[in-house]
Amino acid sequence: MRNTKLTVVINTFRSEDKIYQCLNSIDSNYRVIIIENSNNFEFKKNIEEKYSNAQCYLTGENLGYAKGNNYGLSKVKSQFALILNPDTQLEKDTINNFFESSEKIKDFAIIGPAKQDEFSKKDLNENKDQIFEVNQLKGFAMFLNIKQFEEIGFFDKNFFIYLEEIDLCKRLKNRGKKIYLDKNIKIHHLGGKSHNKSIEFEMELSRNWHWMWSTFYFNKKHYGYFSSIFKVGGKFLTSILRYIFYIMTFNRRKKEIYYQRFSGLLNSMKGKSSWYRPKL
Repeated sequence: MRNTKLTVVINTFRSEDKIYQCLNSIDSNYRVIIIENSNNFEFKKNIEEKYSNAQCYLTGENLGYAKGNNYGLSKVKSQFALILNPDTQLEKDTINNFFESSEKIKDFAIIGPAKQDEFSKKDLNENKDQIFEVNQLKGFAMFLNIKQFEEIGFFDKNFFIYLEEIDLCKRLKNRGKKIYLDKNIKIHHLGGKSHNKSIEFEMELSRNWHWMWSTFYFNKKHYGYFSSIFKVGGKFLTSILRYIFYIMTFNRRKKEIYYQRFSGLLNSMKGKSSWYRPKL
């Protein structure tokens, strides 16, 4: 029988290489909403034929992390939602452990897992408690208490990728909402590898553009324009100098990367939207 307390939301963009491993790790008793940021009808057909608990929605365009997840969350009718990146894998008891945490700390807005991936071996925290309050969480896996978001909404749609989850956490904390991390909850995360390998360089250019755009936008939103100029001025100058250096040394790949960094930051400083999309 389908569990109606939780809906899993997965926002994807050409993630065929990874998402099946993620879906295979999710108990079929839970409804899964997949937002595919394209018109890939074959992908939608394959997903819905293979997984009876999954619904795949095609956006027709790349909405990014914030708008894509907001779209998925708009279709959630359950008490809780679990946002997952398509390059994550749950352990057998992951969802049950989320529910156990939710019973212990009923006033939470978000619960996050312990990080279990090969790219981050740092200790979570020196805090000896299993469950403890934090200021922010990474966005690869977030267990949301839907009612807690009625006042502020979900992600700021102006972000395409990067810092949207940090912005959400900051807005929640400003409203007195609580965010927790549970060391007992394990989710494996590849990190930054949610898409098909064939488009890696275009995605790298996009990541660099949006990282700089989001960095300035986030700081401007929370600390003011002039404070943002001060915080990111060094990055701006570094991007220009390295761009010039790589032109002179005929390193086309690096030249393109630092051009996109410079461009993303400049667009954000001018107040332009996060318009850049991978050229695929």
